[in-house]
Amino acid sequence: MRDEPSTDERHLDTAPTLARILKLQDRHYRDRHRLFFVEGVRNFVQAVDHQFSIDTLVYSERLLIKPLARKLVRRLKRAGVPYAQVSPEQFRSVSKTERASGVAAILRQRVRGLEDITPRSNECWTALSHVRSPGNLGTLIRTSAATGAAGFILLGDSIDPFDPVLVRATMGALFRQTIIRTTAERLRRWVFRHKVQVVGASPDGVKDYDRVSYTRPSVLVLGGERSGLTEEERRICQHVVRIPMVDGIDSLNVAVAGSLIMYEVFRSG
Repeated sequence: MRDEPSTDERHLDTAPTLARILKLQDRHYRDRHRLFFVEGVRNFVQAVDHQFSIDTLVYSERLLIKPLARKLVRRLKRAGVPYAQVSPEQFRSVSKTERASGVAAILRQRVRGLEDITPRSNECWTALSHVRSPGNLGTLIRTSAATGAAGFILLGDSIDPFDPVLVRATMGALFRQTIIRTTAERLRRWVFRHKVQVVGASPDGVKDYDRVSYTRPSVLVLGGERSGLTEEERRICQHVVRIPMVDGIDSLNVAVAGSLIMYEVFRSG
């Protein structure tokens, strides 16, 4: 992988690029600039394959040994993507993984509005307004991708789908999912207009999750792990289901609960 000439305007200075990456650990900075940082071959390849817009490519010649990733780096450089080539030590200074892969990118966030979406007949979405741990949402995103579900409808501004912990936890599945941000009221109007089945999950649900007839298109609404479904979210649901548990246990981790129901929807489809 031969270096570009130093006069190439696409060849970015290293120090400012590394400084930007560190700033992208902060949500306010990410949201203000509508950017986020990813590292690792799997994330990098998935982002390119699903046509995420790349603001800056970052790589270390000595660390990057995967042939596919090296090929993609060459292709992106030829296509005119701005890039910074860094030393192994510099790459490790911004890496959050145990073994630095040598490839990373600053990507442009991709969030859609609900009004842009017309649900297809076989689609399933997951909606939620709060989640305690980014890692839990990362697990849900991986499950959603594994079951062929369409993506996530984020209600309000609480959840950050580009949190670095979440991005790493998805292991590339984030790039296979559509992310929507809206309000509960807009979701209510949308599901009514498109005749979408809405199933909420709550410990006080009236039916066991495997006793409901799931149809598509559908939306699964997951409540917060402590607070459950809000009243506004409940009013959207045609069914509120529960996951049966033995006496003395009253709740499950949202990643576990959501994954169980996603697979039930998948099985019913």
